[in-house]
Amino acid sequence: MPTNSRNLKSTTLGLLLKAARARLAAAAVADPALDARLIVEHFSGTTRTQAIADPECSVDAGAIAAIDAALRRRVAGEPVHRILGHREFYGLRLSLSPETLEPRPDTETLVEAVLPFVKATAGRQGECRILDLGTGTGAIALALLGAVPAAVATGVDISQGALVTAMRNAGELGLADRFQVLKSDWFEKVFGRYHVIAANPPYIASIDIENLQGEVRDFDPRQALDGGVDGLSPYRIIAAEAAGFLEAEGRIAVEIGHSQRKEVTGIFSAAGYMPAGVFRDFGGNERVLIFELTQP
Repeated sequence: MPTNSRNLKSTTLGLLLKAARARLAAAAVADPALDARLIVEHFSGTTRTQAIADPECSVDAGAIAAIDAALRRRVAGEPVHRILGHREFYGLRLSLSPETLEPRPDTETLVEAVLPFVKATAGRQGECRILDLGTGTGAIALALLGAVPAAVATGVDISQGALVTAMRNAGELGLADRFQVLKSDWFEKVFGRYHVIAANPPYIASIDIENLQGEVRDFDPRQALDGGVDGLSPYRIIAAEAAGFLEAEGRIAVEIGHSQRKEVTGIFSAAGYMPAGVFRDFGGNERVLIFELTQP
């Protein structure tokens, strides 16, 4: 996009897309074509179909200025979905906020892993109660609620801002009647029993935070990343306390770092759980573990 773009009164959609793509490519953005398209479409109110069918359509000065500002943010390293304010997850459009982790496709693995159990439980008992620890945007819980009409969920987070975002997402998706939020430090204020306890906890070792990709390190909330000295602290808490909130024959599903299967399995085994499934993400990495309590 020309450096004087903010002074343009209008230009065409096709030219805007071409200039935006070139600007991001020059800044070595990983996927300049996709990010340019997302930004231009969002701030101009146009669609991919319009770009193909009518590239000569006019874009006004206000949209051009907004696109220019968004491109400057992207060139500076801000993730494109933070700029847009939302991200797709399991077919759902979820709003983001500074207090929430940006949900990523790998976490859809957890939804897929536990979904058959949620469906079976709801079919057998008429409902399935889900506890989503560290709910953030509400991604895991809301994806499961969207797939299973008889499921209900409680989203727990220590961040009030995250809970506000999760509840807003539930409302926008028409799921607020089956979703509630609770501000709690893990199980501290949780009550009742659940058929499924799910979590994508912080699992990065504290010392490794600074080595993360800048888009993660600088824009995702640190408390959603930092898993303590060895990255395993949250798993120890969940394994130690979950039994008091888990229904008989219930399941615990946790996302893990790609090299943490052995350590996390050991933590849960020592707490009286046995493995009930290992699931790989889209890159082939071990990403989700499911556990059930060992029967006496």
